[in-house]
Amino acid sequence: MNKDTSAARSLARHIKRTVGLTFVGLCLERFVQAFLWFGVLICLAITGYLFGAFSISPVLVWIALVALGVAFVMGALRFRLPTWDEAQSRVDASLPNRPLQALNDLNATGQGDAETQEVWRAHQARMAVQAMAARAIAPNVRLSKRDPYALRLIAVTSLIMAFLFGADAPQLGSGSGNITDEIVAGPAWEGWIEPPAHTGKPTLYLADLPAAFTAPKESKVTIRLYGDGTDLTLSQSVSDTATSDADLAQGFKLERDGEIKISGSTGRIWDVALLPDSAPTAELLGEMTRAASGELRQSYRVSDDFGVARSLLDISLDRDAVVSQYGYQTEPEPRDDLSIAITLPRARDRQNVEGMVVENLSRHPFSGLPVRVNLTAWDTVGQKSTVAQSQAILPGRKFFDPLAAALIDVRRELLWSRMNAQRSAQVLRAISYAQDEEYGGDQALFLRLRSVAGLIEVRGSDMSGEVWDSVTNTLWDIAVELEDGELSEALERLRRAQERLSQAMRDGATPEEIAKLMQELREATRDYIRQRAEQQDQDQSDSTAGDTEDISADQLQKLMDRIQELMEQGRMAEAQQLMDMLNALLENMQVTRGQGAGGDAMEGLQDMLREQQELNDQTFSDLQNQFGTQPNEDADAPEGADGLLADRQQALRDQLQREQDGLPRSAPSQDGDAASELERAERSMEEAEKDLRNNDFAGALDNQARAMDALRKGLKSLGEELSGQSQDENSEGSQAQSGTAEGQDPLGRSDDGQGAGNLGQDGLEDQLSVRKQAEELMNEIRRRSAQRERADEELEYLNRLLDRF
Repeated sequence: MNKDTSAARSLARHIKRTVGLTFVGLCLERFVQAFLWFGVLICLAITGYLFGAFSISPVLVWIALVALGVAFVMGALRFRLPTWDEAQSRVDASLPNRPLQALNDLNATGQGDAETQEVWRAHQARMAVQAMAARAIAPNVRLSKRDPYALRLIAVTSLIMAFLFGADAPQLGSGSGNITDEIVAGPAWEGWIEPPAHTGKPTLYLADLPAAFTAPKESKVTIRLYGDGTDLTLSQSVSDTATSDADLAQGFKLERDGEIKISGSTGRIWDVALLPDSAPTAELLGEMTRAASGELRQSYRVSDDFGVARSLLDISLDRDAVVSQYGYQTEPEPRDDLSIAITLPRARDRQNVEGMVVENLSRHPFSGLPVRVNLTAWDTVGQKSTVAQSQAILPGRKFFDPLAAALIDVRRELLWSRMNAQRSAQVLRAISYAQDEEYGGDQALFLRLRSVAGLIEVRGSDMSGEVWDSVTNTLWDIAVELEDGELSEALERLRRAQERLSQAMRDGATPEEIAKLMQELREATRDYIRQRAEQQDQDQSDSTAGDTEDISADQLQKLMDRIQELMEQGRMAEAQQLMDMLNALLENMQVTRGQGAGGDAMEGLQDMLREQQELNDQTFSDLQNQFGTQPNEDADAPEGADGLLADRQQALRDQLQREQDGLPRSAPSQDGDAASELERAERSMEEAEKDLRNNDFAGALDNQARAMDALRKGLKSLGEELSGQSQDENSEGSQAQSGTAEGQDPLGRSDDGQGAGNLGQDGLEDQLSVRKQAEELMNEIRRRSAQRERADEELEYLNRLLDRF
């Protein structure tokens, strides 16, 4: 009985406190609504006073007082003090089944019936439990309906401006009440320093600056003196501009360190030091690499204290590095260096720019030859910085067809010098007659070759620039036709379909237009895959050694379906990302799967990433259970679950250590970017394990997310490093100089069975699955964060997830 009495008293105190707080809020709500216009007039009256409006005429003072009085009377008549029952009813309306009202109800029937009384007591007990969930209701002080033109905001803004700039407003930090008093008390001055626009620095108010300060060079200084011209004088040693006591407004620029002095009763002295404007810095990150399509890729970093104005990547022929044999024994034709302008971001983001130059220079005369690379950066005032990288081979497209590769060699020698004309014509005739039968008697193609050879023989080394360009372009076209066959037409159609679809993304196409363009892309992709397969069957004897696999049509179909779905939803940025993935897949359609420790490590890390994702999902589920647990539930169950999750996390970390130890010492990941990412994943797993053992699900989820991010980046870096290790990027340049490089077959391909890297069947499905799971998870997080009845701790964590991802 005592226990029931104690519970009843606790419930009564809780209800009284909750209703009391709601009553106070209801009073405030009605007061604000009733005296809204009185408050607006108060703000306007104070604003007028601070700006000196009432000094114009005493009539304005009486008008203001009358308006204030009327507004106060109207507010007093409108104000109605709420009752306790109204506050209780507001609280009760926020709860299901209105338990507060139910607790005050009386049993109208069955007073002498024991069973009826037992049911009634059970009902009252349930209502008491629901009543304990009552919370104070905040006042609703939204005034938009009463003030649709937001006059209250105008009044408040005017009041703030009056306090800051009003003539009668108190001045912070000054010894007098207003500006007028200061002017009467003595002479005054004001001054500004405007830094050059390229620095991005704000204008400085001279009166707020300390006795010693720094400012950028060439900053413009403007000083105005108020008085009769003799009370204050200006002198300075920061520029050669002369000052005059007769001029009350004077300006000059900061040209050197020095002093600015205002002499007089209110004068001051400043020691000025110029803020140095350092020259920009330029840096080439890593070696120049080649994409599967033959594109040059060069990472870079440029920076400047005030922002980089422009940057160029200059490529020049490294004549000393060219082996003087074959057609390279003659002096090369004079050619201008190749300059690639680097696209920079917006001006305010140019202090530290890091990116990659991507350019297809396969047809350039320097392609496949040793070059010197210079990266130059300029700032706005013309200062520049240059960094050089020597002994690089300019990447270009690789040709695996023997005749096509030979034609490219002839073209390269002819571009080197027109003195090689006779030699080039002889080589063209020799290879055309020798391989006529091998290529199925394609008379039209070989007639073109012989026609080019005849033109070279007729014109010789005296051929004009137009003929020279025509001959080399024709050799390139024939080589591409030999290499690709009908594949080049299919590839051109595919690229055209991709460009049209990308343009539709930018222009906001309708769903009907998207469906039409996607169908065109599907047809072009199927045609390209068919042509690629036919070419592979024809060249099977020359294919790279080792087991190979094609990317399946089902995978590409899934990817294109996802692209169409995202476009129809208006998520163009994500659709463009998948388009880029599709391009990469098609460029690397036939590649070899990595063998040995590197390939095994890739598969092991992919499995580990999936297991970490499953563990992350289980942790999130346990976090939800933790927020949903009632006080009377068994508290030992979550701890047991935490121990199991922590053990699984520890097992994953141990597995990651074994995968790292299992890599061969020659693997690039031992000291590359992949190693650092895997180490970061291991540290995050260790922190997640500690959080799980401490029952900190939120912290564990954060660390597990960092571990998965590091694993994904490590997988990407390891794949790129293994791909780069398996290719000899300089093979094409060596072919132009002295035949094939060591470890390559006669066509310039690696003979170790390694390909150019592969997303693989599982890789693409994993990426699509991860994207879909991530979208579903984000949608679920958004849905739950909108449910305000959830615990505050859970809502806070969900909001942190939304901010983070």
